[in-house]
Order: sequence, then C-alpha cells, then structure tokens
Amino acid sequence: MKAAYRRLLIKLSGGQLAGETGFGINPTVIGRTAAEIREVHELGIQICVVVGGGNIIRGISAADEGMDRAIADYMGMMASVINALALQDALEKEGLDTRVQSAIEVKTVAEAYIRRRAVRHLEKGRVVVFAGGTGNPYFTTDTAAVLRAAEVQAEIVLMAKQGIDGVYSADPKSNPDATRYSHLTYEEALVKNLRVMDQTALALCRENRMPVVVFDMEKAGNLRKLAAGKAVGTRVED
Repeated sequence: MKAAYRRLLIKLSGGQLAGETGFGINPTVIGRTAAEIREVHELGIQICVVVGGGNIIRGISAADEGMDRAIADYMGMMASVINALALQDALEKEGLDTRVQSAIEVKTVAEAYIRRRAVRHLEKGRVVVFAGGTGNPYFTTDTAAVLRAAEVQAEIVLMAKQGIDGVYSADPKSNPDATRYSHLTYEEALVKNLRVMDQTALALCRENRMPVVVFDMEKAGNLRKLAAGKAVGTRVED
C-alpha cells in the first residue's frame, strides 16, 4: 500500500480504549489500537491523535445528573489526559516516538499544546497525541479533533468508531431498514442531523473544508486501508 496522505488526524473515543466493558482502560484493546497506528506510520504518514475521556467520565452526562457543567467538562479533560498517557505508553511499546500535548497545563506528564512545536514533532516522525480537548468547557473532543487538524494542517480527520462501520440514516440497531451512506456533504449531514460528530465540529469541518471519514476501528486493517486512500466507512466532504 502507498500513502494517500502526508498528515492525518485520528479521533479516538475514550470508550474505544475500554473495550467491551465500556469503562476504564483495556490494555489489550489499546495495544491493538497502537499496532494499527504503527501500520499507518510505516506508510510514511505523519500522525496526530485526539483522544476522548468517556471511558472515565462524560462531562455532559455528569452535568445531566446535577454536576456543574464546567466542572464536569474539566473532569472530562483530565480523563482524556489519562487516556493520552496510556496511548503514549502503548505506542512507544510499538516503537513509535510519541509526544502528548495537553490543552490544560499538566507539565509533569505532558507538554503544553503549542502548535508550532506539534508541527515540528510531526515533521520529525513523532506521533502527537492531543489531550485536554480544546481546554475549554462546553466543547467536545470532536470539536477539538477538527480544531487541531485545521491548526496543524492535517489533510483529513478519521473518526474511529466502535463496531459502527459508517453513518446511517437511522440507528441500525433499532431500525433494520436503516441505510448506510458511503458519501455525504457537510450540508446533508447538518440538515439531516446525522451522527457524524457534534454539530459544532461538523460546522467547523465545513468552514475549513476538512474531509471526515467515519469508520469501524474494530475491524482490523481499516485504518491502514483509509490511510492508503481506500473506500472504507462514510466520507463527509463537499
């Protein structure tokens, strides 16, 4: 396979690092994820990753249960730092030089997010894991992924899903007649309110003409196929 991109961003949810349990960090799952990322790196592609924290705490869910929304979101940012460190460990076990950059200051364990430094790491072949979301409450890690991708001039955002092979017209688990889209425009995804990513993130994609692919990370080889330009999952662009 030949690389289709020079630089790409992978968005991982916290839930993907937990595996079937849905909570905490599953070493086997995170090790498999790191191995898939290594295969993409071997194609000569510069890789950055944004990881969520939903396997530890979901800010919006905690807020729905009565917690102050800003506090809940900051807790979610801290959870994403924990996940980023776990992913860094797994990536380094695969032989990949990795740096964690956090939007919230935790200088003992991660660098502060500095765009120019992140780009320099990527140019040197290091995998950069962005943690801490945007550093602000009320914004999801989906939005952080698109923001970071635009800032470091990634060519595409790969939205990794757990057991979901793309974007559907309805929930395929409850509606057997749901159809999977192979391609969508930003406008279609926004108007139909499809579950590509949150609306703020999708609008940011449209403004920056950032292509997004939603795919099933659990199927071995999908990430590498996408990196080589193969048609996998659902692609969202103009």
